[in-house]
Amino acid sequence: MEQNTISPRYKNAPHFLDYWKHGNGNDILKWSGVEVNFEGFASKAKLYFQADELGDEVIREFYSKHSFREANLKLEKYIREGISPNEDVPDSVRKLFEFSEHIPDWLDYDLLKLGAEACIKTGRDALMSLRDYSLMGGYDYAYLNKPLVFTGALKKGALKRLSETLDFWVNVTRLDAMKPHQKGYEHAIKTRMIHAFARFQLKKHVKDWDTQTMGEPLNLWDMTATANGFSLVFLHGLKKLGNQFTAEEELGVFHLWKYISYLLGVPADELPNNVKEATQNFYLWTSIQPPADKDSVYLAQSLIKESLDNPILKFQFQRNFLNYIHVSSSKFLLDKAVFERLKLPQVWNANFIPKTLKLSNQMMQKYISRDKLVRRGNKLQMDILQQYLSITNYELYGF
Repeated sequence: MEQNTISPRYKNAPHFLDYWKHGNGNDILKWSGVEVNFEGFASKAKLYFQADELGDEVIREFYSKHSFREANLKLEKYIREGISPNEDVPDSVRKLFEFSEHIPDWLDYDLLKLGAEACIKTGRDALMSLRDYSLMGGYDYAYLNKPLVFTGALKKGALKRLSETLDFWVNVTRLDAMKPHQKGYEHAIKTRMIHAFARFQLKKHVKDWDTQTMGEPLNLWDMTATANGFSLVFLHGLKKLGNQFTAEEELGVFHLWKYISYLLGVPADELPNNVKEATQNFYLWTSIQPPADKDSVYLAQSLIKESLDNPILKFQFQRNFLNYIHVSSSKFLLDKAVFERLKLPQVWNANFIPKTLKLSNQMMQKYISRDKLVRRGNKLQMDILQQYLSITNYELYGF
């Protein structure tokens, strides 16, 4: 069988060169201090055609023998309580939990704590960077979004997708949440299974998936790019909004997402430890991604429209102002070319909200203690999550 290969096909394309020479990519290069190159591309490119094999085995051996809900309930019990030695389960399920419950030698709980606190202390800004920069900017990478398109996940609507992302992010970034059987650990294992199930469904029902062009569905290289979105891009957005981090806090954020992604099935040695490694990986990965297409625009428009229809707010003028905040934030955080490719709307005085936030953040960090910022940020993020969960009323991915 011929092995799939890929080259950095967009390395000379205008969208790639503009991002890394003149856009946010150039800012990230200055921050990281790394001199990017295409060394190691072939090694990383192999991940484009690889996926989470153990997760796939669990779907084949476990989910095929139960209804989806019954399998989920059993898995949830194992997540919270572990598997007893005498439990009759497929080998793949036992391997999954042996892997997940084993604490790797490289894991540093002090760094995990610093990373979680860095995510929490930035409060509302963290959710803005996540939504208006990492998530919205991710829609510009056309192939990254194709599993959403082909599996019909778009039919859920932006509100439900946003609630799921928020529920996942908030729970995995709480203090001590990633220890075995805790809430963040639970979300990581459940998310690993939904990725594997989506891949199973896609391969079963979608006959025209182009692996050579788009890689394996939910492939390992795309997963490292997703980790970059939650760490590298996320931190860059927060910095643009005036938030400051110590070198140890930055390392903590990368360490946290390395461990989360490891539990999601990505090999640890393929995940970045710091901003330099993350930037190099992101540079290589973006060289294979085309810019936004019609599906990208649809996703971006749906996310923008979510705030206009958001039932959390009682009055339309409140929703209009929320929409103004999010559009302004995306305008401030995204490159101009990305903003235009996604066909996001223009708003009056778009810099007002972000620049006001930036000034406010600079003042707060000067006069409010870090511990108080963490407490305030945690309460705010948990309150916003509960508001979203109250209106979407969903069980995480069917669990």
